[in-house]
Amino acid sequence: MAIINYQLTTAQLNAVTVPATKQYAITNIMVCNTYDPTGASPDLHDATFTMHLIPDGDSLTNAVTTVIKVLSLPAGETFTFDSEKIVLGAGDMLSFTATSETPPGAGLTDLAVTVSYLEV
Repeated sequence: MAIINYQLTTAQLNAVTVPATKQYAITNIMVCNTYDPTGASPDLHDATFTMHLIPDGDSLTNAVTTVIKVLSLPAGETFTFDSEKIVLGAGDMLSFTATSETPPGAGLTDLAVTVSYLEV
């Protein structure tokens, strides 16, 4: 089993791209708003994300590849996507776009993503 972690950005982030001749089963996806809810103005640190599953050879298209659309997470909250396994084939991608109400800068957001997957 493998675990990857990223800080979501305001640009498309391809969190998982399956290598040629491989298949991955995504077992769990967690997105956390890492801003401290007891910190200064937590209400100004809501953040949103959109998650895409993109087949090999395709590109991110909101009308086609969106799995979760503009889900808002308040400071300190975590969203978990783990009800079913998602099997990705060679070249398939798990991608995210995100926004923060008060971004930390440099295209970053207050959102961290953790993806757990197995090679099948």
